[in-house]
Amino acid sequence: MSRHQGNDKRNPGSGRQGGFKKDSFSRGNAPVRSNSAGFSRNENKSAQPKAKAKPESDEIRLNRYISNSGMCSRREADIYIHSGNVMVNGEVVTEMGYKVKPGDVVKFDGATITPEKKVYVLLNKPKNFSTSADGVRSNENVLSLVKNASKSQLQAVGRMDKTTTGLLLFTNDTEMITKFTSANQRSSKLYHVSLDKNLKFEDLEKIKKGLYIDDHKIFVEEIDYIENEAKSEIGVKMKTANVKIVRKIFEELDYNVIKLDRVTFAGLTKKNLPRGNWRFLTDQEVINLKNF
Repeated sequence: MSRHQGNDKRNPGSGRQGGFKKDSFSRGNAPVRSNSAGFSRNENKSAQPKAKAKPESDEIRLNRYISNSGMCSRREADIYIHSGNVMVNGEVVTEMGYKVKPGDVVKFDGATITPEKKVYVLLNKPKNFSTSADGVRSNENVLSLVKNASKSQLQAVGRMDKTTTGLLLFTNDTEMITKFTSANQRSSKLYHVSLDKNLKFEDLEKIKKGLYIDDHKIFVEEIDYIENEAKSEIGVKMKTANVKIVRKIFEELDYNVIKLDRVTFAGLTKKNLPRGNWRFLTDQEVINLKNF
């Protein structure tokens, strides 16, 4: 199994004799965000001074409020408003251009929404950074790596121990967090596992059939040797977001996991994302996650 392979049926593993080929990453990922300096020309200095800008009002147009909440675009919000699907302070509002005041309670299709724009950040986590809430202010916490991504309060989707590396998603979208951390979530993750010794073929077959761990039978979607590498390098595809389960599978058969790297997460890959760097998800990637 390739450390980069997604769920591509056109490039299946070759089973016992081969493993999975190292193929290219899936398309559609956004490049790593970079900062660039902006320059402006100070032309026409003799021109008349501009009028003072009016102070911004705390009020916000209803369609923008809905759009900022991440529910839909402004144009789509206008349709919902016109259809009577939006309420402000318990009253249906169909007026185009209606402005929401601070403290107003807005409901969209029955759900209370907030104007904070949803942010989705993908990190290629390096070693020695924790997801534990105990060290939120620590430089060794993963939040320190994405602190410049947004002023919103971001949370990691799932947890990783310090030694595990790879893809970790951050967002202020609580529904997204709940979706991908619930026990019944169905998104696939691909892990590259490095063991302290070669994995015996009979043990690989045991894992394929399912192992009992703490009285629960654990199944993997796929497992194989990584092509053109030592038999200690294993690719494992599972739906669990709990990396501890991945470690326990091999520890149950007396192998020590030296390295554990998550190379895909719910269709997202590490393309153009070096270790320790982050990027925002594209609009299409966010749609894909919501449709899982």
